[in-house]
Amino acid sequence: MDYNKSNIKTPMPMQDPLVRARNFDEVTHGYTAEMAIEEAKRCLHCPKQPCKMNGCPVGVDISEFIGLVAEGKFEDAYNVIKRNNLFPAICGRVCPQESQCEKYCTRGIKGEPVGIGRLERFVADYCAGNQTATAAQTKKHRAAVIGSGPAGLACAGSLAGMGCDVTVFEALHVAGGVLSYGIPEFRLPKRIVGDEIANLKRLGVKIETNSVIGKLLSVDELFEMGFESVFIGSGAGLPRFMNIPGENLKGVYSANEFLTRINLMKAYKDDSTTPIMHGNRVAVVGGGNVAMDAARCALRLGAEKVYIVYRRSEAELPARREEIEHAKEEGIEFRLLTNPTTVNGDENKFVTGLTCIKMELGEPDASGRRSPVEIKGSEYVLDCDCVIMSLGTSPNPLIKSTTDGLDTDRHGCIVAGDDCKTSKDGVFAGGDAVTGAATVILAMGAGKKAAKAMYDYMETK
Repeated sequence: MDYNKSNIKTPMPMQDPLVRARNFDEVTHGYTAEMAIEEAKRCLHCPKQPCKMNGCPVGVDISEFIGLVAEGKFEDAYNVIKRNNLFPAICGRVCPQESQCEKYCTRGIKGEPVGIGRLERFVADYCAGNQTATAAQTKKHRAAVIGSGPAGLACAGSLAGMGCDVTVFEALHVAGGVLSYGIPEFRLPKRIVGDEIANLKRLGVKIETNSVIGKLLSVDELFEMGFESVFIGSGAGLPRFMNIPGENLKGVYSANEFLTRINLMKAYKDDSTTPIMHGNRVAVVGGGNVAMDAARCALRLGAEKVYIVYRRSEAELPARREEIEHAKEEGIEFRLLTNPTTVNGDENKFVTGLTCIKMELGEPDASGRRSPVEIKGSEYVLDCDCVIMSLGTSPNPLIKSTTDGLDTDRHGCIVAGDDCKTSKDGVFAGGDAVTGAATVILAMGAGKKAAKAMYDYMETK
C-alpha cells in the first residue's frame, strides 16, 4: 500500500506477541529509512502547526523535522528536534503522542494521524553516535539539580547548554530516575538512557549518585557549598495502597518495588542476585501505564495468567492505547469494572487470591466523570498468588521535612509557580515532585522551563 497517500499510519515492525511475551527485548523494531520517508510524506505541513502549538510540551518544530525526513535529510531533522528536545530517542518511545502532538494532527480528523513519535524515534536512532555534545568553555554560574529523572536531566542539560556548571544529585546508584527504574527494557532499552546521560556528561554535567538530598546534604547546605540556585526534580516515588485487609501478605508488591527490582536490579536475569516472586497467577490493580508495565513484566517472568483489575471501564483506562493493545496481544486478561476488597492468604501469610466486587458507572459528577459504584452481592474471588498495586504515587516527604520555608500542598507536592519558582528563594521545582505522577515529556518541559528561570535568577542575583 502507498501509505503516504493513506489515512493509515505506516505499520511499525515488531516482535510476534507470543514470542515477545517471554523475553525482555524491545517490542517494536522501529522504522527503516524507507518506512520513515513514506510516513513523513503523509504530513500535510499545516500552516498553523497544531501538533506543535497545541500538543508538544517542549515545542519541537514537528512540521520542519518531518519535512526533512521526507527528503531523507535525517541528520538535519535530528538537529531540528534537538533544538527543543534533548532526549528524542526516549520521547519517541515513551511519550503519549496520541494525547499530545498526534492528537492535534490534521491527518487524524479523517484517519490516523502522522506517526510523529515513530518518526522522532527513527531520527534519533538513525543519528545515534553521530551527534555528540561539547561542553561550554566558560562556566558562568553554579546550579544544583536534585534527581536525575526526566525533569532533572532536562534542567541540567538546558543549564549546561547556557554555560552553567551543573551538578546532579541522584539518590540511587544509577542515574535516570523513572527512565531507569520504572520503564521496562522492552519499552525503553537502558542503553538508550545511558547514551543520553553520557551526552549530558559531555556537556559538562556532573552526576553524583548515591546522594540522598535530605540525608547526605540538605538544600540549605547546597547553597552553603556555593550553588547559586537549586532545582528539585525528585519525582514522585512514594507508592499508594488501597488500605484493604491482606495488603501486608507475602506476594503483595507496589508496582514501584516490582518494577525497580526488574528494571534497575535486573531480577529477570538468571544470574541476578535480586529476589523477586515469580508468580503463577498475578493480579495487577490499576489501569495506567505503570500497571501495564507491571503486568507485562510479570508475564515475562513466567506467569501462566496475568490480570489487570480496574474499577472503571475500558474507555476510562488511563494507559496509552498502544500499551493496552500490546498487553491484550500478549494474553493479559482485563477484569474491568472490578474493585478489590480483600487480599486473601494462607496460614503462612502467602497470597492465595483477591476478593473483588463488580462495579458499574454511576451518574456523572460536576466534572463530567462517572464514578464507579459497587454492585451489591457481586463479590467473587480471583485466584492468584501475587498482587501488584499500581494506584499512583506521591512525592517522598524527605526534602520537604528537611527544608525550611518550602511549601507543599495537601498531597505532598511542592508548590511552584508557572516559572517553577518555589516559596524558598533560589529554589525551583518541576516534574512529578510538583504535579504528582505524570508523563516523561511533561516533566522534561518543566525542567527546561525551570532552567531558563534559574538562569535569569542567577543573572540578576
